[in-house]
Amino acid sequence: MTAPVVHSLREQIREHIVEGIVSGRWKPGERIVERRIAVELEVSQTPVREALRELETLRLIESAPNKGVRVRNLTAADLEESYPVRAGLEAIAAELAAERLAEDCSALEPHVAALYEADQASDGTGQVRHTVAFHRELVRAADNSVLLHTWEGLGIEVFTALSIRWLGTVQQSYAEEHEALVSAFRRRDPAIAELVKAHVLGCAPRA
Repeated sequence: MTAPVVHSLREQIREHIVEGIVSGRWKPGERIVERRIAVELEVSQTPVREALRELETLRLIESAPNKGVRVRNLTAADLEESYPVRAGLEAIAAELAAERLAEDCSALEPHVAALYEADQASDGTGQVRHTVAFHRELVRAADNSVLLHTWEGLGIEVFTALSIRWLGTVQQSYAEEHEALVSAFRRRDPAIAELVKAHVLGCAPRA
């Protein structure tokens, strides 16, 4: 039996702020007031400050003396920067995970099925969630903790969501593109790393 995932208070606050930015509660350039978040969530300001520091590392917010913390005015070029790095990491992951996924793609398949539903319903939230979950499972299958930690440090869920919602970046069919990758793993395609790399680069917003 798998134990439930318990998120730390800092992670919960981070997710709350990210959701607020992605949903448009805080617009680009708008100030995020640490004290207000602490009052709203009924927590101390320390974990809020820690969460904001993490988001600054992800380049989602910025702080300046006497100006406080604001949502960055991200451009397509800003969002695009992470994609070549992500593509390289996922190409490595594909090579490392190729044999394992050739034998068992069960970790990827539910997300492909969910993407078909999200595509049909034009559900942007579902498309983001299951696209990111699919790629996280791909990276996990590489069984390399350094690779997974580095990948997660790119803030992929946030940047994928912002690319779609702020810039209208859409793929032809999220489900079909990911199903094609599953098929490539199953048939032990020798070019799997290049296929994954091309797929990720094809998702990048255009500056």
